[in-house]
Amino acid sequence: MSLALFVTWLKFIHVATIAGWSAGLIALPFLYRQRRGLEGQKLHRLHAFTRFLYVALVSPTAFAAIASGTALILLQGTYENWFSAKLVGVSVLTGVHIFSGLMILRLFEPGGVYPLGRFVLVLTLTFSAIAAILVLVLGKPDIEWPAILAGLFAPGALSELFEQLIGEAK
Repeated sequence: MSLALFVTWLKFIHVATIAGWSAGLIALPFLYRQRRGLEGQKLHRLHAFTRFLYVALVSPTAFAAIASGTALILLQGTYENWFSAKLVGVSVLTGVHIFSGLMILRLFEPGGVYPLGRFVLVLTLTFSAIAAILVLVLGKPDIEWPAILAGLFAPGALSELFEQLIGEAK
């Protein structure tokens, strides 16, 4: 298989897994809102389904999306400012993912509720991150970082920062 064909398949996998991960992150808050007032067997079924969705579907899909994206970075060497901004959006999705897992642990305890305000906030954050990622990837805009941030987004800047921190710690 040629490298170009491999990259094409990897892009297909990346887009498909990003779509699946995003769909799962959108679906979870709707499941959390169904928690209100449930008890007994109905509560147990909702809890089991929500955990299954998170553990067996959404989390592996997130891992595959990030792994395939990382492989594409290494194969294509994309180091443009729009790409750095896209990674900020991916970081937001990762944060939403982590907090969704923590929510499952707390929500199904006795008296657990998922307030409407949190529901709106999480969905707004999720949709905003997804939209930003799509705009950045499809538009590839020419972004100029402010001078204070420009150095942080340069290739190799993180290793230089750590070298400074390690040198100061000695």
